[in-house]
Amino acid sequence: MHPPSNVRPSSPDALLESLARVAPEIGAAVSRAPRVVHPHGREHLVELALGEAGRDRHQVVFDLPDGTPVVEAEVARVRNGVAVNYPDPYMRRRDPDSLAVGDTGPTDQSRFGDRFGTSFSALRAEVLEWLARQPLVVLPFWVGGEHLRFPAVLVCPADAAFFAMALADLQRPVFEPCFEASEWHPRAAILVAPPFRHTHCLGRQVVVHNRTPSMHEVFSLNLYPGPSAKKGVYGVLLNIGENEGWLTVHGSTVQVVTPYDNTLTILHEGASGGGKSEMLEYAHREPDGRLQLGRNLVSGEVRLIAIPQACSLRPVTDDMALCHPAMQAGSEKLVVRDAEDGWFVRVNHIQAYGTDHELERVTVSPARPLVFLNLSAVPGATCLIWEHQEDAPGRRCPNPRVILPRELVPNVLSGTVEVDVRSFGVRAPPCTAAAPTYGILGIFHVLPAPLAWLWRLVAPRGHENPSIVSQEGLVSEGIGSFWPFATGRRVALANLLLRQIRESPKTRYVLIPNQHVGSWQVGFMPQWLTREFLARRGGVKFRPDQLVAARSPLLGYCPTSVQIEGVPIPHWFIQVETQPEVGTEAYDQGAEVLRSFFDAELAELGASGDLDPLGRRIITWCQDRGGVGELEGLTD
Repeated sequence: MHPPSNVRPSSPDALLESLARVAPEIGAAVSRAPRVVHPHGREHLVELALGEAGRDRHQVVFDLPDGTPVVEAEVARVRNGVAVNYPDPYMRRRDPDSLAVGDTGPTDQSRFGDRFGTSFSALRAEVLEWLARQPLVVLPFWVGGEHLRFPAVLVCPADAAFFAMALADLQRPVFEPCFEASEWHPRAAILVAPPFRHTHCLGRQVVVHNRTPSMHEVFSLNLYPGPSAKKGVYGVLLNIGENEGWLTVHGSTVQVVTPYDNTLTILHEGASGGGKSEMLEYAHREPDGRLQLGRNLVSGEVRLIAIPQACSLRPVTDDMALCHPAMQAGSEKLVVRDAEDGWFVRVNHIQAYGTDHELERVTVSPARPLVFLNLSAVPGATCLIWEHQEDAPGRRCPNPRVILPRELVPNVLSGTVEVDVRSFGVRAPPCTAAAPTYGILGIFHVLPAPLAWLWRLVAPRGHENPSIVSQEGLVSEGIGSFWPFATGRRVALANLLLRQIRESPKTRYVLIPNQHVGSWQVGFMPQWLTREFLARRGGVKFRPDQLVAARSPLLGYCPTSVQIEGVPIPHWFIQVETQPEVGTEAYDQGAEVLRSFFDAELAELGASGDLDPLGRRIITWCQDRGGVGELEGLTD
């Protein structure tokens, strides 16, 4: 039972009282701190982020136990907000293995003690003792966006107040509290202690989740907000959902309005770098207004198409889509709403002015100060989202970000929406006869619901991921692509995902690559064009003669033809084996790479005695090399 949405602590003293009641050790640490600041608004957070009023630059420095100072971040006041840069390039992207579990509850994730060889309870005590010696920023906030409003609190060193500013834009902060402490029950806490990544975690970017009966504690042992203020909060939501029997989906949602005023709502899922933010963007056009469909890496040919009028976009969610049971109301389509108050927008693709006019306009002259990360910044100047920080001379950071409060997003749509199409994005490498890879996906594929479930179970991170610290080869982000942020058991989340798919039979599924289609470099154009095509034709319902089984059963079906406003898409973008630079032999080698990846990722889950029997049947189909037609009707 969640508290009423209007219940907040009535004062800083009441906040401390409620915190001490729910989490006595955390409350005691805060009460002993030499100074505790309770931000009273975003302008106040700007001043705190710069160290004190009137300053334009601030170095975030912490001393290690031996007295060695470590500069964790540099903060600059810019005309459009606050710009944060990390001297260590490793801290500019999320480490895919950042999560560790500190408690003894059920989990398939690595436990802190097993990973680092020391007791987390001892580390927890050290962190709380360290926080008790720091001037602190304490900020209550809500988890889960406007609908869930799950009470939580941030405890952060005042020297790193930019982190509190980032969290205040990502979640819903409580600046002007009211009501009594006895009515406010914080159920989650983020505690920030960056020196401990050096002293206890081998310098790694670690976030420890400690689930207690009274509170879900998130210990952020680093200052990059991605794995803690954002994905750490996601982990809290996933833990709530696993306990209560529902999911928060890892995906962006957009309502697409055609030039004929018809609408189609698409939920685009996928691992980091899979195109979630890009699904909310308009297609990038050439100076003459045409769209570059792709560039052939073998011949050098560039293929351009002209589509004069694009569909208009109404963004709904950017990364986390709440699917609470109370919202479903008997709909036969999945019903979602935003689980966040702000969006963590990657802008690595914006290399020069004029790439995305709307985003450039909003960030250059925002209605309120924004937080920028990994972008070049000069105090007093305007931070520009196409001027990326360099990891090394001549090598741009691949993960520049801006935190965009959803109220500033143009044409943003609040409330719930029914999802017509769930798409899944895959970063595909180039595939040629000379260098076969799994980059064999056509511009889009239609998937039966059971196959859509399998793709979400394996969730490949894919080719040249810009959002996270690099890992070679085909690597899985697992269950729904949200497994890196979850604290529980894989099989429980797999069962919830399958149940969610079965309970929304009128939502359809497609698979969309980005970066490459065979030998063609395409960027995110496949998902932009698929969005235009599906919206204009009203969804994913095709006659039997309009689809053909893909050469690889794991890719479901290919459309027999794709035309957008009378402009045909060449067939070699639809069926990659027809590209002369690829051919059937290279395609089949790439298909075997995918097949081996699926087999490896599904083996343990398929053997679990707790797996839904239907799920086991679907995984057995994959292991037995079944044909795609055998999946039809399985989830009905």
